[in-house]
Amino acid sequence: MPKPIKTATLIGATGLIGSRLLVKLQEDDYVGSVRVLSHRPVELSGPKTNVQVIDFSNLEQFRSAINGSDAVFCTVGTTQRKVDGDEEAYRKVDYDIPVNAAKFCAETGCPRFLLVSSVGADSSSGSFYLKLKGEVEDEVKDSGVPSVSIFRPSILLGERNESRPGETIGKIVMNTFSFLLPSRMKPIDADDVAAAMVWAGKQGREEFNIYQFREMIDASKQIKSNHS
Repeated sequence: MPKPIKTATLIGATGLIGSRLLVKLQEDDYVGSVRVLSHRPVELSGPKTNVQVIDFSNLEQFRSAINGSDAVFCTVGTTQRKVDGDEEAYRKVDYDIPVNAAKFCAETGCPRFLLVSSVGADSSSGSFYLKLKGEVEDEVKDSGVPSVSIFRPSILLGERNESRPGETIGKIVMNTFSFLLPSRMKPIDADDVAAAMVWAGKQGREEFNIYQFREMIDASKQIKSNHS
């Protein structure tokens, strides 16, 4: 039986997954209100949505913004291009924000934390990106939040508000040869990831749960069948 979410807090609402997740949270009858945390003013519409502009490096302010949440959805992420290759600046977004968000969930009694990670995330990886994602997963797992759900998409399908030429080429290649790829490596539509997150948020499965391609597709179908 799905569990109501009185207050859903969303970090990363303007991104490819986050923007779709916001719509689904607004439309779902099990969600009472949506609190969007952003580092800058954003124009977002919806009768259930409240935007809070915060400084994520101000930990007291961040903690206060998390307080009162029934589920926190984190889809935040940056790119090397946005930070000009500065790994420390990259970590401040992709590591500090989700790790602190999970920590504050545990401290304020929020029972559910849901995070977009990446296929191949591994804290022992030689890749900066995959190692970072793995480190985040390790910290979130040990945060003390009763229900943690990690989503590991590969190449994301869907139109972004920003141009990423390399990613566009990757989508074409991956789509062409997706039938040769292991299931977990297959491209997935951002809409399916968002739907899977809503489904998982309402289930509130205890402990640590990882959703790869197949699990995300199956969960997405559950949401879409309920709205058909």
